[in-house]
Amino acid sequence: MPPALKALCAQLLGAAGAFALARAGLITGLWPLVAAQASLAALASLLLRSERWWLPIHLGFLPAALLAHGLARTLNLHPGWFLTAFILLLLVYWTSFRSRVPLYLSNRATAAALGQLLPATPARLLDIGAGTGSVIRPLARARPDSHFSGIELAPLPWLLGRLLTRRQSNIDWRRGDLFATAWSDHDMVYAFLSPVPMAAVWAKARAEMKPGSLLVSNSFPVPGAEAERIVAVGDRRATQLHLYRIGGSGDAADRPK
Repeated sequence: MPPALKALCAQLLGAAGAFALARAGLITGLWPLVAAQASLAALASLLLRSERWWLPIHLGFLPAALLAHGLARTLNLHPGWFLTAFILLLLVYWTSFRSRVPLYLSNRATAAALGQLLPATPARLLDIGAGTGSVIRPLARARPDSHFSGIELAPLPWLLGRLLTRRQSNIDWRRGDLFATAWSDHDMVYAFLSPVPMAAVWAKARAEMKPGSLLVSNSFPVPGAEAERIVAVGDRRATQLHLYRIGGSGDAADRPK
């Protein structure tokens, strides 16, 4: 069952359970009813084997909705503000509910660490899920001899990245699905995604990237593969870069024949 459908089912089961408790006279009052719905929705989420990060969402969804409604009435806010906020969030996060890849922005310290990993000769780097281009913009300035590509699916980050990279001739900025893009022409592929797609990322890297090229994953290791090296960036996030050499020791055991 898709994660979004599981979330909807959990909320509906929580509502049904809270309604049954109220009909039986076991709970009375608005906020006890809300607390029961939120708790039962979180329990249903566990039973449906949703990812654990759904729990705080289920616990906070209905209380947050009611608080927002109360605030809107107090401040006499027009409903259009909520529609505007929804559209902005949609443009930023787009299909995150399906891909389970939120928007993570890499910092300059990470870009500098990646620069140290690039070959001294002209190279090609692809940033998959590039956000606003926070990695490739400083790299493109530091390495005018090299070529940098960024691909982003969410419309608003892509548009901002497009505006910010328009004067850098060694950047190719695209909108699209990271899995629909060919990786074969790049010496390095950089990913700052989430734990969920890493197995598929590794499979695509092994299938398409040339021997000796490098897959670099920010924070999220590839399940079942041994990193050639882990680089500590030394920033406030305690960022770690997991390095996987295509055709290296961590790749040899399960590389497609």
